[in-house]
Amino acid sequence: MAPRANWKGFIKIGEVSCPVALYTAASTSERIAFHTVNRATGHRVRRQFVDSETGKPVERDDQVKGYETASEEFIVLEPEEIEAAVPESDKTLSVSAFIACDDIDDVYFDKPYYLAPADRHAEEAYVLIREGMRSKQVAALARTVLFRRVRTLLIRTHGPGLIATTLNFDYEVRSAKNAFADVPDLKIEGEMLDLAEHIIKTKKGKFDPKEYDDRYEEALAELVKAKLEGKKIAARKEPKREKVVDLISALRESAGLMHKPAAASKTKPKRASKASKESASRRKAS
Repeated sequence: MAPRANWKGFIKIGEVSCPVALYTAASTSERIAFHTVNRATGHRVRRQFVDSETGKPVERDDQVKGYETASEEFIVLEPEEIEAAVPESDKTLSVSAFIACDDIDDVYFDKPYYLAPADRHAEEAYVLIREGMRSKQVAALARTVLFRRVRTLLIRTHGPGLIATTLNFDYEVRSAKNAFADVPDLKIEGEMLDLAEHIIKTKKGKFDPKEYDDRYEEALAELVKAKLEGKKIAARKEPKREKVVDLISALRESAGLMHKPAAASKTKPKRASKASKESASRRKAS
């Protein structure tokens, strides 16, 4: 069964346009989902909006959006007012520029989508765009109205197709300055740096997503299965606590051991046995 497109429109580069469709590339829909249940009755519990002052339920038609200007003071926005503020969509991914593939910091990446031809008539134009980008090793920046908001997307080649990743806005990305404010400016060099590089080299590998399983999801699945089969739930084993090692101290110690000259042998010569002494005396007497 073909996946359902999240969005359909056109990608436009100058005078070239191509019908395309966006498909979800990463989803959490396969995760185990829970409902809130009344322990006493076993019935599902449903949420209900109530007035914070009167405590009375508020029907859906009476629920509107409100922007808080002061404590418990709100500007009410009617649905039609919000609708009028939403940008009009022309269903066009307008490419504004081509950039180097690594020009954008990954911190701006939001959500990936597969960008594919919308129909068979679009395949030739689609492949033309893909191969042109691949030969020049560039990515495309494009904008469109996506899910009622103007979004910027980074489009890159991906195997036989394209991937379009929505980008976070600049105001959404927090500065790293405060997070790294207390990181000291230390200079590591010489033997310690060589040893650190050696440790990294010994652990070098390649990313294989199949090797990184969701242990929490697997544990939940086993728990649900055990409950369905009426089995006793095994107590969780406490993980073995590893000794915390200070990296710098470990590197200094390792560097010292690696370059420490071998100690002189302190092995004492073996003492001659009594029988050996007597034999030697007899040889001298003769």
